[in-house]
Amino acid sequence: MRDAAKLAEQLEAKRLNAIHVPSETQEHNRLLSRTRQQLVQDRAAVKQQIRMKAHQFGLIAPDDRREMSARFVQELRASSPSPAFTIALEAHWQIWQSLDIQIHRLEAQLKYQAEEDANETIYQSVPGVGRISARVLSNELGDMSTFSNERKLFSYTGLTPCEESSGETVRRGHITKQGNRHLRGLLIEIAWRALRKDLSLHRFFERLHPRIGRKRAIIAVARKLIGKIRAAFRRREPYRLDYPETANVTA
Repeated sequence: MRDAAKLAEQLEAKRLNAIHVPSETQEHNRLLSRTRQQLVQDRAAVKQQIRMKAHQFGLIAPDDRREMSARFVQELRASSPSPAFTIALEAHWQIWQSLDIQIHRLEAQLKYQAEEDANETIYQSVPGVGRISARVLSNELGDMSTFSNERKLFSYTGLTPCEESSGETVRRGHITKQGNRHLRGLLIEIAWRALRKDLSLHRFFERLHPRIGRKRAIIAVARKLIGKIRAAFRRREPYRLDYPETANVTA
């Protein structure tokens, strides 16, 4: 019953659309960026496990926020309280190094992939987008002009705000978190970086956040940003910082 109610709610709000089935080539391209993303998460987990063990045995303070690095591991090894701790630390360190090697291999392949991708120039022109994030965006979204309208693009990226209706009143809340899970967090990270370079996005954020809060404001910025990227694809030219704000974006 609960699932049926959710489906009915989404259908009424017109958020459920026909899905896009990627080609076999697209799926293979995505495999590289998605695998890298997973290994980066695994590496972060290993670093956190080392930190937790060091805290458990009193080697670092609870509020120690130093970046976990090879030098930090060396310090922990030098101050190890027991042979058992050293062995456990070394096991995690070996896994960390192995993950580093595989991540670098994947990044090298992603570099080659970018050289053959017609979408790369536009994605690389977007403020806040780097070499790796351009690969993720291209592999997950491809040519954004294929989305017939911005609403479908927002829905696909999972940045559509939920709606609560009461009579003639419509209130927009948090994002539905439906759509492509590989994109939501990345787009919000890119939006934070883009604010420093795109003054139109910065002004938009400054207008919104005093009224609705920084979290909801940056999500609205991310929607406006991808609307501007789509406009660049439709024009077949790099992202323009001074391009008119045509995106119909609501908080």
